[in-house]
Order: sequence, then C-alpha cells, then structure tokens
Amino acid sequence: MKMPFGSKSDVGYAAQIWKSMLDQKLAGPNFIRSTPYEGTEPHGMMLELFVSKATIDGYTGDLIVKRNFGPVGVTKEQVLAEPNKHLGAITVMFRREKGFDPADKNWFWVKFLPDGSVDKNPKGMSLAGKVAKGMDVGCIACHSAADGEDFVYSPVTFK
Repeated sequence: MKMPFGSKSDVGYAAQIWKSMLDQKLAGPNFIRSTPYEGTEPHGMMLELFVSKATIDGYTGDLIVKRNFGPVGVTKEQVLAEPNKHLGAITVMFRREKGFDPADKNWFWVKFLPDGSVDKNPKGMSLAGKVAKGMDVGCIACHSAADGEDFVYSPVTFK
C-alpha cells in the first residue's frame, strides 16, 4: 500500500514551502518574533503562531506556521531570550488547490526541523504531505477534531 505522505514529491513540495517561509522571515536564523504562548504535546511547550499566504507552483494558499519550542519547563522569557536555542520544530499547514485532499480540507502538512529539513517519524518516513491520513493518530486525526470545519485549533478564520 502506498502511503499518503513522505514521498519524494511531498518532500520537494515542502522545500518550496520552506523557501516561501524564509522569504517571509517565518523561518531561518532571523525569523520575525511574536509573544510565545503555552503549548502542549505533540507541539512544543511554548508556541508562536503565524498566518500568511504562500504561492507554490503558481497556486496561492493559506499558510499556518507554528514554531514549537522546548523542552518541558521552558519559559516564555527563555524562549524570548534565546529562541534559536529552544526551537525544536516548525509545524506547517498549507492549503493546497481544490482536489488535493477534499476530505481533509486540502491541507498539506509538514514538520520541519529548525534547519529546514523535513522531520521523519520513527519508521523513517518524511512528515510531509497528507501526514497520517487514515490513521488513528497524527496531524489529520488530531486536527479533524478541532472546532469548526477547517481543522484549525486557533481562532484563525479563512475566507
């Protein structure tokens, strides 16, 4: 059975998202800052959230970028003082064109490490694409339980 995520194509698409994030200073060594807030697993203990747009392969879609800071016990003050030291991962939702994954609101999911490489699960699969589609745990399973109909836990709304 072909997995719905982690393909070479998914990783290549993720690289284009990363480039857009760098261009917008949503990632990279000099990323723009916001006030971190308390998070929970599987994301970081402190989080920063940004909502933007990105154009990938000629399509412009919604972009949600969540910076995940740790370890357990890290404080807002520590993250503000040394953000790069505490950044564990950057989790991203990018809404692709209609037809990509209609059942899951056409979101493309990716978990980046701070250096821009795509993280892998314990089985060595790259966490990019329709991550954990059809599984009981993972990005899609968790976010499908969010209030509203858009798989988004924050008060962000899209038109």
